Amino acid sequence: MNRSLLCALMLALTAMPAGAANLVKTYSYFSVGGRTLDDIQNQLSRNGPEVKSTGSRHPGATQMAFTTRISYAQSAESCRIADAAVTVKVKVILPEWRRPRKADPDVRLFWDTLSADIKRHEERHVEIAKNHARLLEDALKSIPAQKTCQEAKAKAAAVQAAELARHDQDQVRFDRVESVNFENRILRLMRYRMERVEAGQLPPP
Repeated sequence: MNRSLLCALMLALTAMPAGAANLVKTYSYFSVGGRTLDDIQNQLSRNGPEVKSTGSRHPGATQMAFTTRISYAQSAESCRIADAAVTVKVKVILPEWRRPRKADPDVRLFWDTLSADIKRHEERHVEIAKNHARLLEDALKSIPAQKTCQEAKAKAAAVQAAELARHDQDQVRFDRVESVNFENRILRLMRYRMERVEAGQLPPP
């Protein structure tokens, strides 16, 4: 396996910024062709989803949109949040290789390892979003009663903005860590996958 080609494929896997608890998740796929690592790299760079925050294309991405529904209960002296529900709608975008019949086994092994890692990475973005949705729901429900519903709405908006900011920070932090560890992680996963193939626990690539 050409180490320089592996390094060349170290593209930042990232979540597309947007805007859970309730989760609505869909998948879409973009085609990747080629028989060599160079071919695959070029296809990922050309066909991968474009992330607005970076202005570049990536081998995988997750689009997210948070929706918050809040109901209020008003009394003569105060207004409180009666209920809060947060839903996150995510679209996970993954590559799909049109595998040539005569592709080199090393390339097939690399693709199987890489595509599995891309999917794991994007699913983790979904988990982070859903965790923060739960935190947001809890935080909204914990807001103490306010004098007026206008004040309660303002408080809810502030709580939501703060939690979504923490969510964005966690997503960026996760991407940063994953990017730093990419090469070592892929090499380790390839060794592990090959050991399982040799042990008969996985079919040959």
